[in-house]
Amino acid sequence: MQGATGSSGKVKRKVKAVARRLIRKWTYFMKSNPFAPLSDLERDALAEVSNIAMAKAANSLRQMIQSEVLLSVPSVEILTSSAATQLVAKPDNPKLVAVRQDFAGAFSGRAMLIFPERNSLELVRAVVRRQLPLEDIVDLEDEALAETGNIILNSWVATIANLLKSALKMSLPIVIRGDSNQMFESETSSLVLFLHIRFEIRQKEIGGYVALLMDIPSLDELRSLIAGFVKSIT
Repeated sequence: MQGATGSSGKVKRKVKAVARRLIRKWTYFMKSNPFAPLSDLERDALAEVSNIAMAKAANSLRQMIQSEVLLSVPSVEILTSSAATQLVAKPDNPKLVAVRQDFAGAFSGRAMLIFPERNSLELVRAVVRRQLPLEDIVDLEDEALAETGNIILNSWVATIANLLKSALKMSLPIVIRGDSNQMFESETSSLVLFLHIRFEIRQKEIGGYVALLMDIPSLDELRSLIAGFVKSIT
């Protein structure tokens, strides 16, 4: 009987050990996957909404700089802030420039237009419509970036607001600089709706990103909106 009891105790300890490992794995999974990935339908709908917004932004920029502007969103995804940090990190060009605006209303968060520093200088040259020496570009860079970012970010958020039939208020744009860690350093609890954007102006293609940082309730609200959008067009 004692042998049987001892054997039973070993089995219980093994079961508890397995349970602890499963709990650890589940906890890790929940921390690393706090939000379900976008379905193909949601991704396509968000890309469609984003391209509508970018077409409006391109038209506004075209009027501002009197030149053809093409803006498109090849892909959309939801990421953790740490994954977004890794995605924008460029070992050969670690410095980033971003235009940041907060928004609030039916849902709230922070919108960022992010460029590698090298791309931002090309953007400024294209916006001011002439070749300039580097020292002159630096003087104009923040103003040109803030105006460009304000147009693009406001257009994206306004398009979403129109779908919601509700207003979203935007803060004034500010320009920030740093590496990928600094772009998202205060947003460890947020998820990121991440848009790759293709920006073509004066025959120059400039790659960048739009990142919308939101908490899970705000992203849930956005997904409800997208579901309604899909339903309305199908």
